[in-house]
Amino acid sequence: MILATVLGTIIGVARVSKHPPTAAAALVYVEGLRNIPLLLQVLFWQQLLINGLPSVRQSLNLGGWVFLNNRGLVLPDVSAGALPVPPSSMAAIIAATLIGLIVIALRRAEPSRRRQVAVWGLGALLALEVLLATLTVDWSRPALTGFNFRNGVVLVPEFVALVVALTIYNAAFIAEIVRAGIESVNKGQREAAAALGLPPRLTMRLIVLPQAMRVVIPPLANQYSHLLKASSLATVIGYPDLVNVFLGTTLNQTGRAIEIVTMTMAVYLVLSALVAGFTSWFNARVALVER
Repeated sequence: MILATVLGTIIGVARVSKHPPTAAAALVYVEGLRNIPLLLQVLFWQQLLINGLPSVRQSLNLGGWVFLNNRGLVLPDVSAGALPVPPSSMAAIIAATLIGLIVIALRRAEPSRRRQVAVWGLGALLALEVLLATLTVDWSRPALTGFNFRNGVVLVPEFVALVVALTIYNAAFIAEIVRAGIESVNKGQREAAAALGLPPRLTMRLIVLPQAMRVVIPPLANQYSHLLKASSLATVIGYPDLVNVFLGTTLNQTGRAIEIVTMTMAVYLVLSALVAGFTSWFNARVALVER
């Protein structure tokens, strides 16, 4: 969902670009990918990764830390480093200290600046936690031994194919949703921004996109729900997703077809309801209040 949203937003903005090659490329992307069945795209990417990539011994070496072959993408593994204080304790101490400072700053800040202080404070907290996590782990570098890699984390081709297919396919629909939202904003808003001297980039980010959100979010919730349910196509390429585990392993072990199918549907129902609830809450937060 995150990858499809980012890519779809970029393509959607490109669709309304005044640069003809950019708009044409975005149009080709949208019309080309959304009219090809998702199942075919999943199969295409799986076969491309399996048959188009080299074997393990001829893996593509990306800086000596990342390797790509027909068995998947091999990434470095991490483990906690040897420190006098456990990383979790250090993270808790830093988080508690920063939260205390943020609370003090919020009490002293003017009401109009409290939101800005909170955003910067939470950003600093996140940055320090990420830095701490980076400095307190030991990186386990993958090493080729025999016919396979030792150490590291492997993303199998089926998982990568599913992620790529779901991302680029749903991004085409999200791009059209974003384009419709942008075009729903009155042209006078852009003209007013240009009269104030705002560059097109800031006009799009600060004026057009925030107003387009009230049109974008409702259909975007439907697209998220579709993406969530379409992930069940992983069964076709043999990836052990939720459906494969329930209707494969669990069903074979229990033999209770009705109960297992009902449980599977219930899980998808709960996940879709959570997505719908979150998007409804977010839509209420960003909705424009008209007088």
